[in-house]
Amino acid sequence: MDVLNKIQSLREELNLHNYNYYVLDNPTISDYEFDIKLKELHDLEAKHPEYFDENSPTQRVGGAVTKNFETIKHEYRMYSLDNSYSKEDLLDWENRAQKILGNVVLQYTCELKYDGASISITYENGKLKRALTRGDGFQGDDVTNNIKTIKAVPIKLKGDFPQKFEIRGEIILPFAGFEKMNQELIEIGETPYANPRNTASGSLKLQDSAEVAKRPLDCLLYSLVGSNLPILSHYEGLEKARQWGFKVPTQSKLVNSMDEVFEFIEYWDKHRHEMPYETDGVVIKINDLHLQEELGYTAKSPRWAIAYKFKAEQVSTRLNSISYQVGRTGAITPVANLEPVQLAGTVVKRASLHNADQIEKLDIRIGDEVFVEKGGEIIPKIIGVDFSQRTPSSEITKYITNCPECDTELIRKEGEAQHYCPNYYDCPPQIIGRIQHFITRKAMDIEGLGGETVALLYNNGLATNYADLYELKKDEIVVLERMADKSAENLLAGIEKSKQIPFDRVLYALGIRYVGETVAKKLAKHYKSIENLKNASLEELITVDEIGVKIAQSVIEFFENQNNLAIIDRLKSYGVQLELDEQESTVVSAILNGKTIVVSGVFEKFSRDDLKKAIEDNGGKVGSSISSKTDYVVAGANMGPAKLDKASQLNIPIISEDDFIKMIQND
Repeated sequence: MDVLNKIQSLREELNLHNYNYYVLDNPTISDYEFDIKLKELHDLEAKHPEYFDENSPTQRVGGAVTKNFETIKHEYRMYSLDNSYSKEDLLDWENRAQKILGNVVLQYTCELKYDGASISITYENGKLKRALTRGDGFQGDDVTNNIKTIKAVPIKLKGDFPQKFEIRGEIILPFAGFEKMNQELIEIGETPYANPRNTASGSLKLQDSAEVAKRPLDCLLYSLVGSNLPILSHYEGLEKARQWGFKVPTQSKLVNSMDEVFEFIEYWDKHRHEMPYETDGVVIKINDLHLQEELGYTAKSPRWAIAYKFKAEQVSTRLNSISYQVGRTGAITPVANLEPVQLAGTVVKRASLHNADQIEKLDIRIGDEVFVEKGGEIIPKIIGVDFSQRTPSSEITKYITNCPECDTELIRKEGEAQHYCPNYYDCPPQIIGRIQHFITRKAMDIEGLGGETVALLYNNGLATNYADLYELKKDEIVVLERMADKSAENLLAGIEKSKQIPFDRVLYALGIRYVGETVAKKLAKHYKSIENLKNASLEELITVDEIGVKIAQSVIEFFENQNNLAIIDRLKSYGVQLELDEQESTVVSAILNGKTIVVSGVFEKFSRDDLKKAIEDNGGKVGSSISSKTDYVVAGANMGPAKLDKASQLNIPIISEDDFIKMIQND
């Protein structure tokens, strides 16, 4: 056997042993025999560098050092799941789906929800191409080198895999490995890690992949994503993924009714602690992929899937004091300062009390023994008071009347739960908070500038609003605490680079109340420039899709303020993008202006996403459901019967894919 054949033979054999050990949990050779074969391959590759292959089993030990993780746009957005906490929530979800789909028979795939770090891995021609973190759902960090060190992730696939696809899953740290890591830290006098989830997530961003390789990370995969995949259902996708070499949890189950979903939940609520990983719930997905397409997505979540969260762990501890935080909008949030207590894998010292009404409703007093749980096992909250332990001398909590930062008298608008500090332009936390919001990843994404540095700049008189960032000079910031020469250069480079951020994200960055990411996109697309938006009337604003009176009034108030106008003028002078780039705009025509079109079914000449884009590119609006405001329904194969019935009842024209093409070509 020549050298190349020997190398390829060893690679295939070692990949198979990795699969047997880490995916099937069924090793067929000893660790010693595996190590001998791996060393033989390593030596052959070292002697013959011309046969190097980045996907060789020898490369799993890591060694690549990544200084900065490149941010890359997801080809397919990573949505988050809606959460539910009761059977009633799940039945409501099923009813909403049935309302859209009609009276169809639904099957569900039930999967355990693992508590780890989400990952999306792209494969091309059966080889691992790229691995991205979730990030903000639209873009994530490239952690390919680190993911390759995880033995459960196949470098090369087997079987009848598609030419290109993505697979999503969770990077997790098993309890045994986590405990071993912590024991090693304790033995050398270091602080142990807080919980497996955060440790797994942090591991993905270690700069040296050799360090990642030392950690006992695992990867559980649960969803195929791509176009023209060789599957008709989600469950079939799980089975295919297993055949191709992926570690797909075997606990997943295909069920035929919501009663069977409840049985699955009840079983795993009792038995989840037998699993070697952290689980915090069950994910329920409508199995049929055509029905998933028909249901589509909300702004944040798929309509065809939902997470049921197991009841949160609860503990009791003493409330030592209440402090009050001021947010960037001036909203006051009361915070409970607690006697430290272990809860769901972390030490909890603080919990939100939400607002004055919540404090009054629960009758919370300093010195009380309170019950704390993690809402969705993420954010600690106080859910009650142990009145049996209250002392006779306890005093009713009086909510503050003045801002804890600037002493301005607080206001509370009718119908709103929170108190506000109206000192918008002179209250330090509000100013710092607005600048911190401006620099965030979803907004201006200014690298080299974090929240602590913003506070440092403000406290040293260098930034009293976000426009001031564009006038910073190196000699001013290099003298600041923790700001070395290179840090100052990175900060200024990040600020300069932010001038290329597109208009919709700049609009979100301005921090106009109620204008989140989605609203900012809609306003940017409709008005195309800050000038047009600034001159819009209330009546005009509320005609924009999904812009209500509350948002419109907030936009009007923002542009009526002379300070805001002066800041916008400054941003414009620095070269910040305050209008839509013509190259960004994909508008082809205005032929569908004012038309709302619903898409339903499976198409031959368009993917559903391309069809929706074509509607928007020609001035139309894509409707999520049929109503009296719908102008047309573009129908493909397998159109949902409920939509067909509703369109017929409302006399809405149903057109084919070819009819739509003729329409936009103006034939």
